Amino acid sequence: MNSVVAPLRKFATEFGAIWLLFLDTVYWTFRSRLKLGYLFKQMEFVGVRSLGVVIITGGFTGMVLALQTYYGFRKFSSEGMVGATVALSMTRELGPVLTGLMVTGRAGSAMAAQLGSMRVTEQIDALTVMALSPIKYLIVPRVLASLFMLPVLTIISDFVGIVGGYLVGVKMLSINEGVFMARMIKYVTLDDIYNGLVKAAVFGVLLSLISCYKGFNTKGGAEGVGQSTTQAVVYSSIAILISDYILTSLMW
Repeated sequence: MNSVVAPLRKFATEFGAIWLLFLDTVYWTFRSRLKLGYLFKQMEFVGVRSLGVVIITGGFTGMVLALQTYYGFRKFSSEGMVGATVALSMTRELGPVLTGLMVTGRAGSAMAAQLGSMRVTEQIDALTVMALSPIKYLIVPRVLASLFMLPVLTIISDFVGIVGGYLVGVKMLSINEGVFMARMIKYVTLDDIYNGLVKAAVFGVLLSLISCYKGFNTKGGAEGVGQSTTQAVVYSSIAILISDYILTSLMW
């Protein structure tokens, strides 16, 4: 019985701690004036430096989608639906989810490692001693940067994915260009794009909060930093996938 209760207790404890961290983050966001330099630095770190991996991921995802859906739809003489399928898949689902996972692996892990290193070297304790809020200076800029930049990165991922699908579908597989574009315009609405961006914003908050929480509460020196980084990536990825299902069920 203890083998079942202990993991549940640990999960409930960490879930509650992350929720309290979220409330503290919201409080400090509006409690005092945020220094824009800190925010822009984190936006550059989360957004600009993740641009390469997001473009590669989105582009090849759209290309694979076009290739796979073409061979499936060809059996029913529906090749013209490839464009709409690629666009809907990217805007609704794959764009925000894959962007969230890629940013988690690149930026979320770095957040956990940075804060973990600061914790074990007592830099966070030094901020507290100087009557400065670690949450205000360390966590709020990272959460806000992720909240702002994930939707931007998702837009880029969607666009690159659709372009990749167009190149494969029209240029390589000889799907009629007019039909490809007309079906995509007909079936993809602004609500599909907006809902995908809402997902991206939620994923940004989740991955930054969990990564910051894990780094902020690191124990055990260098080994603890490595464990916190690994847990941050795993937990953030799981949270993104679970929340994706919940948001999808609520939106559509």
